[in-house]
Amino acid sequence: MSELRKGDAVEWNTPQGPTHGSVTRKVTGQAHTGGHTAKASPQQPQYEVRSDKSGRKAVHKADALGKA
Repeated sequence: MSELRKGDAVEWNTPQGPTHGSVTRKVTGQAHTGGHTAKASPQQPQYEVRSDKSGRKAVHKADALGKA
C-alpha cells in the first residue's frame, strides 16, 4: 500500500465489524490514544485515525488499514 496521508479515507476492522474514518496524523514515536500506547518508529510508522461514526481516535499499523 502507498503511504497514507492526513485526511485519507480509510477502513479497518473492529470487534463490532468494519469501520470507516480518516487519518488524522502519522505516528513515528510513542503515542497515547484511547487508553492505548502505540510504539511506532520512523521505519515502522503507525497512523492515528478518527472514526466517522463515533468520532473516537485510535492508532493502527498501516497493514491494518485499507483505503476507502
